[in-house]
Amino acid sequence: MSSQLNNRQTNALHESVPSYVLDMMWIFLVTLSWLSTAQAGNLCKYVVSECYRDAPLQNVPWTRCYEDRISTCIQGRNRMPNFIHKLVNSSQEAEECPTDMHSVHIPSSALQRSRSDESQMEVVLVATVINSTYFTVSRPEAIKLRLNRPKAARRMVIHDQRDHMQGTVMGGLVLAVMAGSQPVGNLPQPIKLTFTQTRQMEYRTCVFWQELDNGTGIWSTYGCNTKDTGAEVICSCNHLSFFAVLVNPNLSVDETHSTSLSYITYIGSALSVVFTVMSLIIYICLQHQRPDKAIGVHMQLSGALLCLHLSFLLCCFCVWLINEDDEGWVCRFLGLFLHWSLMATFCWTALEGFHLYLLLVQVFNIYVRRYLLKLSLVGWGLPTLIAVVCGSLGVYGKYSLKLSDAKDQNSTVQICWMRSDFTPSLVVQYITTVAFPCMVMLCNACMLGLVVFKLWRIRGSSRDADSSSCWKNNTGKRLLKDFVTVLGLSCVLGLPWSLASTTYISLPGIYLFTILNSLQGVFLFLWSMALTCKSRSDKDSSTTHSSSQKMTTLNN
Repeated sequence: MSSQLNNRQTNALHESVPSYVLDMMWIFLVTLSWLSTAQAGNLCKYVVSECYRDAPLQNVPWTRCYEDRISTCIQGRNRMPNFIHKLVNSSQEAEECPTDMHSVHIPSSALQRSRSDESQMEVVLVATVINSTYFTVSRPEAIKLRLNRPKAARRMVIHDQRDHMQGTVMGGLVLAVMAGSQPVGNLPQPIKLTFTQTRQMEYRTCVFWQELDNGTGIWSTYGCNTKDTGAEVICSCNHLSFFAVLVNPNLSVDETHSTSLSYITYIGSALSVVFTVMSLIIYICLQHQRPDKAIGVHMQLSGALLCLHLSFLLCCFCVWLINEDDEGWVCRFLGLFLHWSLMATFCWTALEGFHLYLLLVQVFNIYVRRYLLKLSLVGWGLPTLIAVVCGSLGVYGKYSLKLSDAKDQNSTVQICWMRSDFTPSLVVQYITTVAFPCMVMLCNACMLGLVVFKLWRIRGSSRDADSSSCWKNNTGKRLLKDFVTVLGLSCVLGLPWSLASTTYISLPGIYLFTILNSLQGVFLFLWSMALTCKSRSDKDSSTTHSSSQKMTTLNN
């Protein structure tokens, strides 16, 4: 009975309510349902994930999708943390802090440029942080392929490759700053972004994200200046974009490359020890056959290089044996021995350049009484004096170097060298291992240039004096001989040490520096073999000349 009564009441209600009113109610309910669905699909907290998911299907960078949707998104009931989405007056500068570690200062000129209409007084300002894992860095070879394309075939404008940086994003967060509906760039007043970090880091650089047409991108410094105060990094950029601070952007060596470089160093130093001993034996034999000042200088350099590689291997081996916190007299002595050997190597390298200067420039009147003894007082005496002074000051001990890889994992490398916790050791390291070697390399590079100039003049005069076909046929052989001579002299003059500057540029530079300098003993051995062959050829030519003289006398 009750159900029949309810049906009758419902039918009576339908008959009493006009049909157009029911139609309006249905339209209102459908519209309300559609709006709620649309709003739920454009919630701000889902914009990043949805754009990142749908960008490959739409064949557009996800950052472009993010820029289009973030200004019109709805926060919903539960507001996002570290997210600012508000209307600001375009005639006034704006300053916002999406997190305690990030702040943004936008001048009014930037807000006015972002307006779609000059009569628009307010613009939407968005400032938030995004996890850096959403930003996939393109491979260097892919960037080169795009740079080689014609400009008309490029979808994206790629700035100068020198502005591209690689490194780890500080804190793993990228600061996104958007305003209005128009692109903002080339601002007369820069936008200032402040990144605060409690942990001290080195080599921090401000960058922005420049997307490419394959879903990846690059970090670029174009239009951004960096001011590192220690506690914070202030970025001044002339555009709006996705900003970050790269830590150690110069170079990053992972654990695999670090292990490979260590093995190369140990094996190369061990080979240098063996071959420098062989070089010393060869030089002693050559000096016994025909005393020569140049052979004596080469012999002293080989001895210094032997001490250097031997002391390096001993210092590395000693660290493995002693405790981490133990700094005994053995480690201090090995640190002194390594520093003394390094200084002696640089001193004798400089003396090699000085001796070459006397041979090429002075030529005549270069006799110096007890020449090798005076050179030895400089080559061995100066390093000994410096090592004794530093040892009395307590400079030597265990040196600890803290490393951080791309995954932000810390490790410590130790060696018996100069104490890392002793402030004067920094000054000693700079003077003896940076300033002095740079002066030596500069002077020896000038000497090598002088050698090349002399060889060029000699070959030029020989070509003018002898224009026969025989000289032309031997041109390639002469050039190869000159090239080998210059290459050998560059090793004797220690120029491979100058490749230390390449270790701050690229990973191949580190490998090149490690290989060439760990194998210096091998190169000196090859130079000693070349001198041995030259000595034999000179001896044979002198024997042939004396025999011809005897035959001429007999015939007369």
